[in-house]
Amino acid sequence: MIEPNNLEINVDELMDKIRKDVVKRQVYSQETNLQPNNLQPNLDTSKLKLSISNIEAFLQNAESRSIVRTKWPDKLNFFPFNLSAKLQKLIIKILNFLFKDQREVNFNIINSLKESVALNYQLIDQIATLKAQGDSRLVNMDSRVQGIDERLVNMDSRVQGIDERLVNMDSRVQGVDERLVNMDSCVQGVDERLVNMDSRVQGIDERLVNVDSCIQGINDSLSAIDTLISSWLTGIQEGLDTVKIQVQAIDEYKSIVDARIERLNEHLITTDNRIITAVTRIQEINEHYIRNDSYLKNDLMQQKRLITVFLEEAKKCLPEPFNQEQLQTFINEDIHFLDAFYVAFEEQFRGSRQEIVNRLKVYLPLIEEAKIGTHESPILDVGCGRGEWLELLQESGYTARGLDINRVMVEQSRSRGFEVIEADVIVYMQSLPDSSLGIVTGFHIIEHLAFPTLMKFFSEVVRILKPGGLAIFETPNPQNVLVGSCNFYLDPTHRNPLPSSMIKFILETQGLQQVKVINLHPYPETYKVIGSEIAERFNEYFYGPQDYAVVGYKIIT
Repeated sequence: MIEPNNLEINVDELMDKIRKDVVKRQVYSQETNLQPNNLQPNLDTSKLKLSISNIEAFLQNAESRSIVRTKWPDKLNFFPFNLSAKLQKLIIKILNFLFKDQREVNFNIINSLKESVALNYQLIDQIATLKAQGDSRLVNMDSRVQGIDERLVNMDSRVQGIDERLVNMDSRVQGVDERLVNMDSCVQGVDERLVNMDSRVQGIDERLVNVDSCIQGINDSLSAIDTLISSWLTGIQEGLDTVKIQVQAIDEYKSIVDARIERLNEHLITTDNRIITAVTRIQEINEHYIRNDSYLKNDLMQQKRLITVFLEEAKKCLPEPFNQEQLQTFINEDIHFLDAFYVAFEEQFRGSRQEIVNRLKVYLPLIEEAKIGTHESPILDVGCGRGEWLELLQESGYTARGLDINRVMVEQSRSRGFEVIEADVIVYMQSLPDSSLGIVTGFHIIEHLAFPTLMKFFSEVVRILKPGGLAIFETPNPQNVLVGSCNFYLDPTHRNPLPSSMIKFILETQGLQQVKVINLHPYPETYKVIGSEIAERFNEYFYGPQDYAVVGYKIIT
């Protein structure tokens, strides 16, 4: 049985000590009352101190035994109390919880007895003093001793109550013993289950032995098979050695063939490079001659036309001199003197036809959104040039016609099946009725017009557009420093750079609404400088959009 932590106080012995002290004090009090003037001269307090010292020793022992137990007693570390550490801690916690109140009572009793011992020490000191002071002090001390006796009697009654509580605690400890017995029975049940498990493990061991014998038989069979396979593989290896010799011979022959093929490849690469160089040179020569041929043909056509006109007019007036009307005919033909040159110039600097078509595709969504370009609201492209925009419109199913003054370009566009009119832009637009067109476009045309002509042109555009009609004009962007300072002047027929804010303002004053500017064709990213904010501003001014377009709509009345 587990011994409790706080039941080791020998209360009987302690009570006997207290009773003996009380009896001695009563005898002393009686003798003092009988002989008040006869003080015992040989009163020895050393024996009393010795008794109190014994009481202190008992109190220290009781205090040490009443503290909370935190360690499993060594004398219980044997079967069946040889439990796990966790279970020992759990039992100790349960016992500490069960005897919590008893420990508190014991501590209170011990503290009271300590106070009594301290008081007895004080009494001993006072008795020694009283011996020196005389009979009067002894009388007072008697009364105090009587009070102490009364307190000791009360303490006796309290100790009896403690005895009763200790008896109750013994009964509770017996209950704990019964629970431990039950726990022992549970542990025995666990042992029985472990025995059953051992028997099952033995059965498994027997089955494993049978399996091992089966595996041994399989291993013997595999050994026989390995022997057969080894002999078979030996035959195969011999055949492979023969094949290997043949393959080596083939590899040698292949190496010779590869060397010859490598030499042929080198020769072919050299030949291909020479052919590519020759083809590139031929293409350059062809392009050069094609441009020159186109220019010469167009120029010859114009010269032939001028000579023909000159001869026809000369026949009319000869032998008389030319009149004013005839001279004006020559002057009108003189403006077409550079038509062939400008066509060649466009071929060189404008870009290829396919490149321009791809650039103009950006405007198709605007036309589709405006729901125009039908027979009732046709499109007029001013300065149609080589007809790239007309080609794109025709492929998209829109009704459009072009207008240009360059006869060579007019003939080229007509040869492609486009409807193109040769006329001065202002004269032709003045001949059109009000609100007769759905869209008027002009790509790189307005920079060729003088400012008064430009204002008259925009005025006519607004007049001939239908309500809700669309105007689109593209021109070089002078905000790009490279364009405004150099590229703009590559074309000798350009007048002045036109800032986008100015053109937007002019169109708005002429009566168009929702006018917006679309920046187009920036330099490739490879041109741009990477770095700080200054680098970004540099890129914007030097490698930003090279062109812009202004788009506006006529007010719907």
